[in-house]
Amino acid sequence: MNAPYRLHYAPDNASLVIRLVLEEMGLSFETTLVDRRQSAQDGPAYRALNPNGLIPVLETPQGPIFETAAILLWLADTHGQMAPAPDSPDRAAFLKWLFFASNTLHADLRVLFYAEKYIDTAQADTLRHGIRPRLRQHLRVLNDVARSAPDWLHADQPSVLTYYLACQMRWMALYPARADRSWYQLADTPYLQTVLMNLESRPATRAAISAEGLGITPFTSPAYAKPPEGSAT
Repeated sequence: MNAPYRLHYAPDNASLVIRLVLEEMGLSFETTLVDRRQSAQDGPAYRALNPNGLIPVLETPQGPIFETAAILLWLADTHGQMAPAPDSPDRAAFLKWLFFASNTLHADLRVLFYAEKYIDTAQADTLRHGIRPRLRQHLRVLNDVARSAPDWLHADQPSVLTYYLACQMRWMALYPARADRSWYQLADTPYLQTVLMNLESRPATRAAISAEGLGITPFTSPAYAKPPEGSAT
């Protein structure tokens, strides 16, 4: 590849988080579409990069990396940007909330979005109903963290975590498309809302909007993506 990184992406998937961070860091990268309509994530070429068939994968000089939080942490440490350094006194707090976003919030979002993969289809709406209070509680806890404004969750200082949360909150407002989404109200988390508002005006977000057809307010008043290539679902 001609750039140091290649991002295997699908529009408005978890790869969006990585695109935003690459843009924010000012790094050169190429993209390769993973065509979900053709189930390209299940093909042998993609499975050779990520045997789990999940998006994204970031190809690096050290080999391919998958898992969103792993990619974010690797980029932050490799380039010394958008996260506390390993020897920083803020590192422990940052790590616990990054992995909360990945292992707890994102995992519960997958249950909301893909309930049929976890339970009989006839019970999927019941499962979704049960997971929503957990998600609201996750957001309340994160809003309390944002209230204290640490550098890594601050409205004026983007981090890998702020972009990760912004994308997850975008998806809460949109998906699943045919289910009740009235349970999610951005105004319920005003400190996180301020973080999202500030991210929307950044050049990295504007670049992602153009690349993936996200609409002018992708975090605070999101619309379904209209990408120039590929499909979000």
